[in-house]
Amino acid sequence: MDASQGMRFLTSSSSKVLGSSAAFHLELDRSSRMQSVDLEMSSALNTFNSVRWWYHKEECFSKCVAKTSRTWQRRIKETYLNSSQRLDHLNPPHRLKVRANAVVQKGMNTLDQGEIHVKSTRTKFLQNDVGPNLTVLEAQARVCTGPTQTRPLDEAQAYKVLDAILKTVRGELPDEEKVSEAQMGAFFGAMTLRANAFPRETQWSEGERKALTEMWPYLYEKLPREVLFLADPEGTIMGGLSPVGPTFVGSRDADVRLVGALREILVGEHLGFEEVVMLLKDVLPRRGPEEGSLVEVSDALLAAFMICQRMNIETDRELKAYCMAFDNELGPLAVADVKSLTHYGEPYDGNTRFFRSTLFVAAVRASYGESCLIHGVNCMPPKKGVTEEQMLKLMGAATTLSPKAAVQLIEDQDIGFAYISQREARPSLYSLVDLREHIKKRPPIATTEKVQHYIKATGREAMMASFYHEGYEDPILMLIRRRGVDAGLVIKGEEGALSLTTKEQSPDAVVKGRPLNYCAGFRPQKIATEQCRNPDGLLREAFALEVKARDYGIAPTSTPRTDRSVKKNLELGLAALRGEKGPAYDRIILNAAVADHLLGCNGAEDPIAAAERAKEAIDSGKALNAVLKYIECSQHVVS
Repeated sequence: MDASQGMRFLTSSSSKVLGSSAAFHLELDRSSRMQSVDLEMSSALNTFNSVRWWYHKEECFSKCVAKTSRTWQRRIKETYLNSSQRLDHLNPPHRLKVRANAVVQKGMNTLDQGEIHVKSTRTKFLQNDVGPNLTVLEAQARVCTGPTQTRPLDEAQAYKVLDAILKTVRGELPDEEKVSEAQMGAFFGAMTLRANAFPRETQWSEGERKALTEMWPYLYEKLPREVLFLADPEGTIMGGLSPVGPTFVGSRDADVRLVGALREILVGEHLGFEEVVMLLKDVLPRRGPEEGSLVEVSDALLAAFMICQRMNIETDRELKAYCMAFDNELGPLAVADVKSLTHYGEPYDGNTRFFRSTLFVAAVRASYGESCLIHGVNCMPPKKGVTEEQMLKLMGAATTLSPKAAVQLIEDQDIGFAYISQREARPSLYSLVDLREHIKKRPPIATTEKVQHYIKATGREAMMASFYHEGYEDPILMLIRRRGVDAGLVIKGEEGALSLTTKEQSPDAVVKGRPLNYCAGFRPQKIATEQCRNPDGLLREAFALEVKARDYGIAPTSTPRTDRSVKKNLELGLAALRGEKGPAYDRIILNAAVADHLLGCNGAEDPIAAAERAKEAIDSGKALNAVLKYIECSQHVVS
């Protein structure tokens, strides 16, 4: 094999992966019986183009080829090989510990905290690719939100924002500090909606009114026509100083339908299902400045449309349209021949504070036949937190699976789970990623992307999705029901994610909206009677409760913090799958057991029994084995 290709060798006869294209150190767990293991290492050739791994074990070895990423080519200083030492005296659980430690250690000694977020060379999807301006982003966080959450700007803040916009359109700021047209559209669209339709408490403050009155004549001379329209669509807000709005129909053909919809949205009205679907298909996918400059809708109009629909609080019809508009983008659904499949809908923007457990929970559940599908992205605004894709990348797994490729992993009885990126499965929705950074707050798609249906199962299907703001739990459950699955569950976990906490909440704690660990959903009715038949003809049992760890035989423990560290999140999860007891272990057990019990899975009727089954999956090494095999096989199915 040519050294320029790079080689990885697997550490078991069932082709369990030991590492990836990144160089890493084998660090054996020296606790308990592992102290007797002395794995001698010697150095091997390393070049900027490749890394060669030689690792002998038992009666056979397998070869896996992967190109070394440029990032790691720069960072690799030395690699290690072992051509003589054998691990015959280790039993299978200990071999898993060795391989898991290898996964945790690979490359982590040189991993910078922010490296996972390094900008890629992907196409940029904005027409006006400057900024975003931080001052205006801060203002958007205050004013581009709901009727009761909006916090009006004071006079100083308003002047500062308008000054940044004026300097931008005058060409007085460098590109990286400019206010993008998407930001201008989101800001002025939000200001117009607040003036027209919000309660008195969240309409314009006196400071905002004073700043706009003084600076509008200067802004009017320089702002793009799309932004002038958004700032005063009917010519009634700026005291007759904005004649563009009433006659504006758009600067491109693609603008026309969107301008008409915005006239409704900016006065607090709503759109129908078909209207939203047609609009989305008109404007997506975004193609970027090189391909779409003459035909794409403007950044300003699309940003205003996205954020103002959310500020209006979407109707069920609007959410359904956002959810299902691109269901057939890649053709018919791929089908997995499995008895059970659970779809996990985590927030795509990740976790910034607490341990994100879903990847490890999926491996646990898959190891006893509850197949799982996770979907998301690498990095998404506004939080840009830790995601499953980042963890999988760091372990060396492929993250470019198509739905059909993911089916192969789900159907593999030794794996049983898969991850699909929105980039591969819904390119139209993914093309909004840059716009979402510039509008600051979450658009309607942030809710509906959690309820995407990428793969269908021949057997029983369940769907889970997270929520944070009160009032979204019922609409999300409505969307899950529309997917035609057998069971559905919405969860308010920590950071608005799916991960339930084992922490015991103080009885004196003040809770805004639903409490932490609140769950609601539906599952197949155990006792079939006509009285429990739903309007859609299915027998379903509805439920709502607050999950307590004690009910699953788990003592309360503190919440593991990761604080934006992909490395820390991965270390906690893999240590737990190695069987190390602690808060991360307990959290994975709880989340697996709750999913099994509340979704009505076979063998999980009793919550204590459900937790014991999850513990056995970890302690036996099955869950860890599934993760390690996933790393290897995911590379094979995309090659």
